[in-house]
Amino acid sequence: LRAQLQERLFGQHLARDVVLRAVAGLGRHRSPRKPLALSLHGWGGTGKNLVSQIVAEHLHPAGLRSKFVHLFLATLHFPHQHQVKLYQEQLQKWIQGNVSACPHSVFIFDEMDKLHPGLIDAIKPFLDYYEQVNGVSYSKAIFIFLSNAGANLINKVALDFWRSGRQREEIQLKDLEPVLSVGVFNNKNSGLWHSSLIDRNLIDYFVPFLPLEHKHVKMCIRAEMLSRGYPVNEKVVEEVIHEMTFFPKEEKIYSDKGCKTVQAKLNFHWDA
Repeated sequence: LRAQLQERLFGQHLARDVVLRAVAGLGRHRSPRKPLALSLHGWGGTGKNLVSQIVAEHLHPAGLRSKFVHLFLATLHFPHQHQVKLYQEQLQKWIQGNVSACPHSVFIFDEMDKLHPGLIDAIKPFLDYYEQVNGVSYSKAIFIFLSNAGANLINKVALDFWRSGRQREEIQLKDLEPVLSVGVFNNKNSGLWHSSLIDRNLIDYFVPFLPLEHKHVKMCIRAEMLSRGYPVNEKVVEEVIHEMTFFPKEEKIYSDKGCKTVQAKLNFHWDA
């Protein structure tokens, strides 16, 4: 897990260290007191989906294709506000059935910022400190929430560090996690707005994903080239990054799309 996070995840020292410790810690306990719940926050393209994939592959070699890894997309699986009660019932039955089949099940909830308020509270009994719920133990399962909510708070802290001349690697979890949990709890568009999961301290870690700098995006471009079986071409790297946009308007430090558009832009340049 450590090797995969170091090799595939760029510019996210906090996320890498927290996720590694959390997942490894769960694996060390024969009888954990509760399942692991991670809430990943940051702008698109910063590595949240990638980390959830790496964790899934660590536990189940087939990753997202495994029948023991379950991905929920808010806009696809829970589209209608008036059916929240039905979704809650379906979600509870789905989780109970799958953890009964595999205690090490992984549940990934993407687009949390588009999830209807209150819906996620349906899984509260499974995340709490109960030895069993209806005869099923959930303590070895992993729940991962992905959200853009809180990204502006994270970006502000990163920018403040940069403007004060401090290295991004100096940013610690304590600089972000308290303000992140409060900000998400009070954000009506977070999916965790006034959620009992936060109120009852059932989310183990709020994991911040920092905005990516030029050098990190270049790392993504090179990694994509290598994954396609091509040698790294620095001329193409420069062409691709030249087409990407950065913020703030004056300093242009951080990519406003992270590494999200790297594949598409690289396709264009390879064709050319």
